[in-house]
Amino acid sequence: MEFKDYYQQLGVGKNATADEIKKAFRKKARQYHPDVSKEPDAASRMAELNEANAVLSDPEKRAAYDTLASQPQASHAGQGYQAPPHWDSGYEFSGGADDLEGQHSDFFEQLFGRSARASRPGRGAAGMGGARPQAQRGNDHHASIELDLVDAYTGALRTITLQAGRLDEAGHLVREERHLEVKIPQGVREGQHIRLAGQGSPGLAGGPPGDLLLEVGFKPDARWHAEGRDVHQTLLLAPWEAALGTSITVATPGGELEVQVPAGWRRGRKLRLKERGIPGHPPGDLYLTLDLALPPADTDAARAAYTALAQACPGFNPRPPHGA
Repeated sequence: MEFKDYYQQLGVGKNATADEIKKAFRKKARQYHPDVSKEPDAASRMAELNEANAVLSDPEKRAAYDTLASQPQASHAGQGYQAPPHWDSGYEFSGGADDLEGQHSDFFEQLFGRSARASRPGRGAAGMGGARPQAQRGNDHHASIELDLVDAYTGALRTITLQAGRLDEAGHLVREERHLEVKIPQGVREGQHIRLAGQGSPGLAGGPPGDLLLEVGFKPDARWHAEGRDVHQTLLLAPWEAALGTSITVATPGGELEVQVPAGWRRGRKLRLKERGIPGHPPGDLYLTLDLALPPADTDAARAAYTALAQACPGFNPRPPHGA
């Protein structure tokens, strides 16, 4: 997938005002619109222009895109670009689908596919003959947040910071932040939404405000990761523990557990701890993948121990004969 430089496609600078973006889009649209252009690639160029305009003319999308574009890997990504996981975490979108359904590039779809297909912001009913406008509920907002996996086990109260973009009076992009206290329910899963009532757009004509929907993701953690409600982590064993079996205390997202490791380790073996995954109905399981940690041979005693082990196992060959 190729990284799209939307500013380059429209021919504007990164500090362009909303009016400059609008004028640049209209100028290029007159050049490449398939109904009037004789360019052989007019249709594809017009699709690119529509997509660039959809992002840069939307302050919320533009603010998030600018952050992504400022990362070093974006400038020399070529065809192998992949957006980082949860790249838009902490950015708030108020919906507002564009008119490009089914015509987005893979790049746009990966970045804004969910928010681009969100419902359009509510519009006040146009009164006829001086009739009062009808009350209308405000538009829902959407944002992604990253939590520690431990929060899913215990529940938590967290203060989150959300960013969004708006235009100032001169049409320049301005970033805004707001801080919200969020109750994280025990058992929350990745991809689940937490609804904050009344934190979306204001209603029209006295209508109620919309809600804020927070999509949950878990922060990358070298110790463990979740798949649904199941949790996976690696358990390192000393050679004697792996060979002879042992009882050890293991730190898990749910706290310390006493684990019985059976004798006879083999690579890739997993221990399943039933119902020790993310709480729920039913709860998930915890899978411990067993692996070896070898002590260094950095003392005379350690070297002697390794030598004695080799002498005690004369027939052991970790490399099977060719073709075996």
